[in-house]
Amino acid sequence: MNKEIQTYIDQLQASEMEICKLLANTINAELAEAESKIWHAHPVWFLDGNPVAGFSKQKKGIRLMFWSGADFEEENLNIVGGKFKDASIFFNNVEEINTSEINRWLQKSREIQWDYKNIVKRKGKLEKIQP
Repeated sequence: MNKEIQTYIDQLQASEMEICKLLANTINAELAEAESKIWHAHPVWFLDGNPVAGFSKQKKGIRLMFWSGADFEEENLNIVGGKFKDASIFFNNVEEINTSEINRWLQKSREIQWDYKNIVKRKGKLEKIQP
């Protein structure tokens, strides 16, 4: 596991740490080719420089986010806003995590991507990356 991400996880409370370890291990296994790092203070995984998945500690729990998740057509992913194409789910204990479901979402994160890598260059406009 990326040392920065391990450090992020190690500073959490025990229940949060358990959730984040499972999420990080699941993401690392499914997206083995992805680069991972701390980005904007949270663990994020990138494919070809484009952010696809990550998690963060928030008041509502541990948020697992998919940058292009709004297009995954998955009922358990919550879509907030509309300007961006992200979707997420919150976890408060490890028993809530369905790794099969997360693996399906991670596969979709490889296939369905909006180009966040070049969003600044495009002045905030997102374009879909064609497979």
